[in-house]
Amino acid sequence: MKTLDQLKVGESATVARLHGEGAVKRRIMDMGLTKGTAVTVCKVAPLGDPIELTIRGYELSIRRDEAAKVEVDSRA
Repeated sequence: MKTLDQLKVGESATVARLHGEGAVKRRIMDMGLTKGTAVTVCKVAPLGDPIELTIRGYELSIRRDEAAKVEVDSRA
């Protein structure tokens, strides 16, 4: 399955599952990335880190290593 860091600019997906444990997983959830949430990749920094997402009506910047812990289902 795809992870959030593998999406290209303009692609949308739905959060399917979170990986990681303890504080890392909690931090991702606190940012609003929970199961069933729609997310769209808006921008990627020139060197690939961070990634800017639109989620729940706001923009969120997330590090690529954190994005790799978020499993997504791509939407058409």
